[in-house]
Amino acid sequence: MDTATFDLSRWSRHHLQQVEVALSRWIPLSAPAGLADSMRYAVLDGGKRLRPLLVMGAREAVAALPDSPSARPDAEVLDEAALRAACAVELIHAYSLVHDDMPCMDNDVLRRGKPTVHVQFGEAQALLAGDTLQALAFEILTPLAEAPDALKVPPLALQARLCQLLARASGHAGMAGGQAIDLASVGKPLSETELRHMHRLKTGALLQASVRMGAACGAASPTALAALDRYGEAIGLAFQVVDDVLDVTADSATLGKTAGKDAADDKPTYVSLMGLDRSRELASSLLDQALSALDDSGLTQTQPLRALAHMVVDRSH
Repeated sequence: MDTATFDLSRWSRHHLQQVEVALSRWIPLSAPAGLADSMRYAVLDGGKRLRPLLVMGAREAVAALPDSPSARPDAEVLDEAALRAACAVELIHAYSLVHDDMPCMDNDVLRRGKPTVHVQFGEAQALLAGDTLQALAFEILTPLAEAPDALKVPPLALQARLCQLLARASGHAGMAGGQAIDLASVGKPLSETELRHMHRLKTGALLQASVRMGAACGAASPTALAALDRYGEAIGLAFQVVDDVLDVTADSATLGKTAGKDAADDKPTYVSLMGLDRSRELASSLLDQALSALDDSGLTQTQPLRALAHMVVDRSH
């Protein structure tokens, strides 16, 4: 099946249903003092779920290899590991949004078309909700052997690998480091190199890690893994470039968050640095790089990843 005939909507619905059911099951209903309500509000029934879809797409790409574990009895275990990785990366993303929206950071009042968590529940509860979602992500990646679904518990080595990938992408060498640069750069001119570095950490690292985590739930050659890494890197940067474009071309109702806020806060963006036309050209170039990386991978089941790349660049919100 080529990309032109691939039904991304149908494929996404299937995987998103899995992810939503799992998230609803794994985010506790019984956390104390209203914490469960704020956690579930932050995560469920909202967002594009791009990161979980990238995990699932990469898992399918490596599962299709003739010598991959998909043909062995533990394929179900690897699928379970991918589902846990998909949920974990979404929890990290959700926690980051909760904290980024708070008055001490971006001070935003709208997210995913509804009031931000600190507006709805208060700043202290939002802080705790974000902290708890971060911890829960790693709890999901490391299920106990005596769990009800113990037969599907991923091997300890794979659990450790997934934790390492997610932790590095979330911390000082990834998302948190990028956010620190972002906050320190308000009102300051950045070169294109500096801006690219900031966004590779702040946005790109977690998107690239999503691809890496999916690829870890299977078997692939070093060549294929390197190609998937280049794909993830290109998509991660393309997402932010398009985000910067949409911030000045779309309205708040379409975006589900406050439009024009980057300019109002005097934050450096691709549009402020390069202008709209050159930013759009860069996004298109990054799409070409992502698709070229998949061409070089030697993998045959890359239609979902190709379609997701187009979705990132062609999206309207």
